[in-house]
Amino acid sequence: MHFYPETVPAFLAIWAESRGHIRARPGCLGAQLYEDPAKPAVFYTLSRWQSAQDLEEYRKSELFGQVWPRTKALFASPPEAHSLLQVAD
Repeated sequence: MHFYPETVPAFLAIWAESRGHIRARPGCLGAQLYEDPAKPAVFYTLSRWQSAQDLEEYRKSELFGQVWPRTKALFASPPEAHSLLQVAD
């Protein structure tokens, strides 16, 4: 997620407020936030889910409906989302 530099503090506040709620969702195995060291206004979230259905349920939840629009309004460019399958440990 690429933010305008001036919107980074607002995004970090949203993350701090919502991360515990996201992690408490059924099927959520973890959610972390990463910052690109070369681009300080670029962040990545990495969330792990027991199943694709659990992720989909989160995306349909009231929580997502509150968090995503507030976050999306801060973007400097369109976000990218990827789903991955672990193939090795």
